[in-house]
Amino acid sequence: MAGTVNQSSESFFENVFSIVRLIPYGRVTSYGAIAEYLGARGSARMVGWAMNASHHQVTEIPAHRVVNRNGLLTGKRHFGNPAIMQQLLENEGIEVVDDQVTGFEKLFWDPKVELKI
Repeated sequence: MAGTVNQSSESFFENVFSIVRLIPYGRVTSYGAIAEYLGARGSARMVGWAMNASHHQVTEIPAHRVVNRNGLLTGKRHFGNPAIMQQLLENEGIEVVDDQVTGFEKLFWDPKVELKI
């Protein structure tokens, strides 16, 4: 297991939440990048389920910073109002056009690189 996340004592969702909390303000990552970092390549959908559950956590989880592999806001419907995810990203200076992060490659935060596994 990479980084500071302890897989033996935490559930997969808790591990996902720990990684998402590390995404810097003004940056985004993908469901797949998180899954790969956690050693669960091919489990991007499970990361999506974790993001859906993140809205019920006591500690804030910046789920709006997690998008699909092309920078699309595929999880926007899980924010109560589909416009909220875009608003949160735009509040961080991230431009979104037609539900897609503009300059996604430049803003992409890869936990495998950034957390030096």
